Amino acid sequence: MGAKKSLGQNFLMHARIAERITLTAKLAPNSAVLEIGPGTGMLTKELLKLAGKVIAVEADRDLFEKLQIAFKNEIASDHLELVHGDIRTFDISALPKRYSLVANIPYYLTGEIFRMFLESDNQPSAMTLLVQKEVAERIVRSKKESILSLSVKAYGTPKYEFTVPRGAFAPAPKVDSAVLTVRDISRKNFTTRAEEKRFFALLHAGFAHKRKFVRKNFAEASLPQGNIPEKARAEDLPLSAWLALMHHLV
Repeated sequence: MGAKKSLGQNFLMHARIAERITLTAKLAPNSAVLEIGPGTGMLTKELLKLAGKVIAVEADRDLFEKLQIAFKNEIASDHLELVHGDIRTFDISALPKRYSLVANIPYYLTGEIFRMFLESDNQPSAMTLLVQKEVAERIVRSKKESILSLSVKAYGTPKYEFTVPRGAFAPAPKVDSAVLTVRDISRKNFTTRAEEKRFFALLHAGFAHKRKFVRKNFAEASLPQGNIPEKARAEDLPLSAWLALMHHLV
């Protein structure tokens, strides 16, 4: 099956890696799992071995029809629910509570998928995503924060699990990938939706002029003393400093 560039398709071709991703997701036997873009079904096959129910959303009509044939028994027994559609218009509220999200996602949708699911009313309990290696490193390993890394950390605990070489995919992308998990997903840092909105408004304002010191991005007088160094830029501040700002700037 030829990959479609417009859909950002890079099919995972190694069963051992699919198995390792599934084991990394730590699925309970009765768990519900959402898979985005099952593609050729390599990861789907492994998820079905461990999860109680798999809901797989595929945008590509040709692939969807092939998957219907390949997994007809699992679909008939309701072990697998196969949905033809774009994940960006999918109704997250219809998913079972505390579902897990496990997926090899198109690179161009990475930020959008994090935002959609973490900010959703029906958040997943955990996410196990195959993403660009550089993105996983920026979220977990970089000394510099970004809007994406702080957004993920505000809702859960991200962890760089393992690297997946570009040769594990067909067609091979130009860069390596990595499996990133986000566990303990909740809204524990926000007591209200208004607070949550204020946090993101602050982040966007703080990163609007990345080269500027944070104290120049906000009115000096309105900032709390002590937790924001004089020469700190937005990327230098940890999540705790942004949460303190959120509480201070009411």
